[in-house]
Amino acid sequence: MRHCSVQVRGLLTRDELDRYNALFDVGHYLEEQNRYDLVATVQKEIDILILPAIERLKEKGRQRDRDTEEYLARKAEMEAQLRAIADEDDE
Repeated sequence: MRHCSVQVRGLLTRDELDRYNALFDVGHYLEEQNRYDLVATVQKEIDILILPAIERLKEKGRQRDRDTEEYLARKAEMEAQLRAIADEDDE
């Protein structure tokens, strides 16, 4: 059984996390029983279950990128204004 990343697990809802843990326990038990044919099915279910959390993580990254872009634009605008003021003072 493969765990998903800590970042993805952190974005699972309570219900999703409960289901994830239950499926993982089932998969671990099946591994102990050498039922790898069934483990693959459980792993697929886990992979499907975590898709919404992966999308939430991607959206957080996109939002962070937008925020960074907005910050850099504001910073460039303020620097331009400060240069304009400094140029006025020099005259």
